[in-house]
Formats: sequence, structure tokens, C-alpha cells
Amino acid sequence: MSKQKHPLTRSENMSRIRSVDTKPEVWVRRELHARGFRFRIHRRDLPGRPDILLPKYSAAIQIHGCYWHGHSCIKRWPRTRTEYWVDKIGRNISRDDKNLGALIEKNFRVLVVWECALGRSGQATSDVVDSVVAWLHGDGVVGTVDTNGLHQSFLR
Repeated sequence: MSKQKHPLTRSENMSRIRSVDTKPEVWVRRELHARGFRFRIHRRDLPGRPDILLPKYSAAIQIHGCYWHGHSCIKRWPRTRTEYWVDKIGRNISRDDKNLGALIEKNFRVLVVWECALGRSGQATSDVVDSVVAWLHGDGVVGTVDTNGLHQSFLR
């Protein structure tokens, strides 16, 4: 059982959690750039501020942290304030769904890359970007990449 942290220590730890330029984001961007793809990042005028926007392909890529966005690979919830965290993650999922729909309405294709697909230190980044490139050259409107590979949906 872990020892409870002092509120100031917990606050300091939580303040270090980044919302942009996370390691998984940087790994994917670096690999895409190395393969010749050019993109924009964090466009504020689009719903959900997509992590990566490829205008040439009318595609938005979101790199989601598994815990914060409620991916199915997360099996454990915090033992303290569980109800708060379940509600918080539920709101994040609802917001993600709303932003996905808004991007599709603006005629963007949307791909969600889950953090678990990249591995703890980014060792699977090349394989993930292979899936991203396959999706970009395909016809799928919505797709996800997780530990099981690329999953596509054709909505149009």
C-alpha cells in the first residue's frame, strides 16, 4: 500500500503532467517528420486542438494517454477518490467524442494513437507510424492504433 502524499507534494507532481509535447507525441512527430511528412501541431482553431494536423491529407491525429482518456488497457483505478477519477475520465471521454464528431463535420479524417501502442520508451514508434502512414494513404475516416494495431472505420 502506498503512503499518502502531502497535498503540496501531490499538487507539485500533478503540475508536471503535460498536456502538449508529451513524449509519445514527440516520438510520433519525430518519426513522421523523418519520413517526409509535414504537419501543423495544436491548431487552436480546431475542436480538441489536434496534436498533429496533416492538411494535405485532411487528417488530424490525436495521441491519447491511456489513463487520461479511458482506454480499455487500463485495469486499475486509484484507490482514493475513485468516484472523482471515474467521473473525470468519463468527462474526458465525452469531450473526446464531441471533438471527434466536430472534426468529422469539418471534413477531417481522425486517427487516435493510444499511448500503449508506443511502448514505455517509444520502442514501437516505427511500427505505429507504419500504421499511421497506412491509414493516411487509405480511405478510413476514423481510426485507432493500439497494441493490437490499426483499426479503421468508414463513416462517409
